[in-house]
Amino acid sequence: MSFGYATPGSEWLAVGTIKCHRNWESARSSFTVSSSSKESFEEFLAATPFLAGLAIAAAALAGKYGIQAWQSFKARPPKPRIRKFYDGGFQPKMTRREAALILGIKENAGAEKVKEAHRRVMVANHPDAGGSHYLASKINEAKDVMLGKTKDGGSAF
Repeated sequence: MSFGYATPGSEWLAVGTIKCHRNWESARSSFTVSSSSKESFEEFLAATPFLAGLAIAAAALAGKYGIQAWQSFKARPPKPRIRKFYDGGFQPKMTRREAALILGIKENAGAEKVKEAHRRVMVANHPDAGGSHYLASKINEAKDVMLGKTKDGGSAF
């Protein structure tokens, strides 16, 4: 595409596709655009509103789904906190409360719950599977306390 541009006191200069002439009238009359470049420019102008509309529609959809995602994120239930470990050591004589804490059950749990909890905790801490003998004895003692089979002597350790 070539077109003329005139400034006072200039000669015709060709810089890329820009031409400058010193006479305004002759420059205005020398303004020509080839038909193929004129058509492509008109196609560009015709496509511009379509592209702008497409960009606006994409932004609107992104905004819509972004807002929905944010609302569902805020409405989700809070994540349960991981229970902290018990901060104390073992008591000289095990109580029902301590036994329930070791087995991870309530103090008033039935015999079946106690046996199930004992089995679950022993599988995780058995000495044959790399667990501690001391912890295994405390788990067994906790089961005995919860089932009422305790001796007055307290812990063997």
